Amino acid sequence: MRVVITGGTGLIGRALATDLAASGRDVIVLSRSPERATDLPAGVRAVRWDGRTAQGWGHLVGAAEAVVNLAGENLAAGRWTAARRARIRESRLHAGAAVVEAIRAADEKPRLLIQASAVGYYGPRGDEELAETAPPGNDFLARLCLEWEASTAAVEGLGVRRASIRSGLVLSAHGGALPRLLLPFRFFAGGRLGTGRQWYPWIHLADEVAAIRFLIETEGADGPINLAAPRPVTNAALSATIGRVLGRPALLPTPRFALRLALGDMATVVLDGQRAVPARLLALGFRFRFTEIEAALRDLLR
Repeated sequence: MRVVITGGTGLIGRALATDLAASGRDVIVLSRSPERATDLPAGVRAVRWDGRTAQGWGHLVGAAEAVVNLAGENLAAGRWTAARRARIRESRLHAGAAVVEAIRAADEKPRLLIQASAVGYYGPRGDEELAETAPPGNDFLARLCLEWEASTAAVEGLGVRRASIRSGLVLSAHGGALPRLLLPFRFFAGGRLGTGRQWYPWIHLADEVAAIRFLIETEGADGPINLAAPRPVTNAALSATIGRVLGRPALLPTPRFALRLALGDMATVVLDGQRAVPARLLALGFRFRFTEIEAALRDLLR
């Protein structure tokens, strides 16, 4: 069984590729620089792609068990200038178009396409609990996620099952947002960000990977699916828990204006939140390994 992963050398893609290869699958990760992917586990191979077309790799999706489209420029790689916003958007839409091109050309279609998205789809919503039926927001991230998901919608008309995974804050000790969140606490300067009342839907990397594999193996899984633990936390609660786990104080808040000044519009990622819950995953029967933030952090930081 073959699984093709775009964005397969990133945090989630690498962990997913490792897990799927361990289950005996033939895993192909698409990379702009496959020569740099030298530490891939056994059963995983890197194939070059340009991020825009199916040239040189499109034939690999034929009869695949799944295609997992995780490709997209890192949102947190710098301030959101007009040029960066354009690159962030285009990297996702071009990757989606390339995946559709490959699937349309395949004589035997893949069984499933998993399309990456994020809980930013819902926009800032305060304390409102957000299942997958909630409508999209109207800020930059919400519009981006809406277009990102729509970029591969055409494969449904080709008879391919499609699931859009709206991921929350994926927690890992080796990348993503968590190391940056931990840094001020390690210097005894940690605390809430802004008011601390913003909700953070979070998920342990192990559960993110397990959920994607569950969707691959569950025939009835399609449509939008929130990938977030059942108990989201506020930023204040997360900060207090980090302090407790690290044995550090959580007493030095960072004001909203300071974050806006430092990050510009990108500050919305940490200052605004969504109380997203995994209604579809739970209804499908998925079991989370980590449902409490403290247990997740202690596992990652042990």
